[in-house]
Amino acid sequence: MKRTFPVSMIAATLAALVVFAPMGKKGISLVPAVHAQDQHSGCSLARAAGSYGVSDSGTIVGIGPIAIVSLATLDAGGAISGKSTLSENGNISQRTLSGTYTVNRDCTGTTTFGEFDQAGNLLITLTADLVWDDSMSHFRFVVTSVVVPDGPSIPIVLSGDGKKLVP
Repeated sequence: MKRTFPVSMIAATLAALVVFAPMGKKGISLVPAVHAQDQHSGCSLARAAGSYGVSDSGTIVGIGPIAIVSLATLDAGGAISGKSTLSENGNISQRTLSGTYTVNRDCTGTTTFGEFDQAGNLLITLTADLVWDDSMSHFRFVVTSVVVPDGPSIPIVLSGDGKKLVP
């Protein structure tokens, strides 16, 4: 007597081999193994290091709109440097940046840096909170304070983002 196997039985057998064969002697499970990784465990100064194109915009309270485009370089030791062009209520100026930044395991961080005029005079000191995403090739930030040398803080609403130029 000749036996024939239905196609559905062959398909079921193949599916079982694909699902269960990789498990070896560890046992059989109907649920595939999923190994979760902390998606933020790789955030570090070393991974953040690089050059970023940065843009931000907002308002200096009582003065007017502000927009900035910058080239910022973050090094693996936590230093930040760069240059920027600023439009402050329509007045254009170029500045250089120098300061520090931090990165936490959860991909948050902070930065504090000075902005200097072309003669090297400190104009303001700025702090911001940072969040990295997109495998640390992009960050977002909100400015938390701006202080003039030997003077008061400037009320400002300013946020933006930076994209790594070469991932």
